[in-house]
Amino acid sequence: MANFNWTCPYCNRDTTIIDSNQKILNTELHIENIHGILRLTNHFVVCPNPKCKQVTLIADLYKIKLDEQKRNWLKTEEVAHWKMMPDSFAKQFPKYVPKAIIADYNEACKIRDLSPKASATLSRRCLQGMIRDFWGVKKNRLIDEINAIEEKVDPIVWKSIDSVRKIGNIGAHMEKDINLIIDVDPKEAQILIELIELLIGEWYIQRHEREEKLKSIISLSKTKDEIKKNNNAT
Repeated sequence: MANFNWTCPYCNRDTTIIDSNQKILNTELHIENIHGILRLTNHFVVCPNPKCKQVTLIADLYKIKLDEQKRNWLKTEEVAHWKMMPDSFAKQFPKYVPKAIIADYNEACKIRDLSPKASATLSRRCLQGMIRDFWGVKKNRLIDEINAIEEKVDPIVWKSIDSVRKIGNIGAHMEKDINLIIDVDPKEAQILIELIELLIGEWYIQRHEREEKLKSIISLSKTKDEIKKNNNAT
């Protein structure tokens, strides 16, 4: 099996997977059916991080045919693809990120391939929750909430946030012309998910890390003051 670069969906560690960290099992179905001869491939990956060691399992179902010249089986068409463990590739975020935001984010990741339009709608909902919680802005409409933070964020970030709203509206609101169908594909849904991940990092994680550093400085200053007082007392 070939080595490949990989990011663990559990611990978010970037690594290289080698033979000792993976196993592929193939099962073939030769019973007559509407698809033809099928092969189910189960790909196991074990995170090499000693503190993680979680198992990732991906399953793929393919149509196959026999190559008469080379006398081997060839994949011809993918029938189905499943993320078995974990059931999505949602990133793990610290517990100080609000649970409601993480719940919407996880669900958006989980249904990205099954229903990209619904995933986009959940990203929109997740974004609204973040604006209300982080910026303390609560208005009747999301567009008004986004406009309220326009001067507080980078222009390109604001445009991206507004784009999530617009794309998420495709799933949240029916078009006036019900025969007009505007779809969202999994790649587009993933782009919205990645923006949510970026904003969680820039808003919640960076704020937390900044607060922790400032607290450590204040604590250090207090410690030095105590040492100074004790030395003066003696």
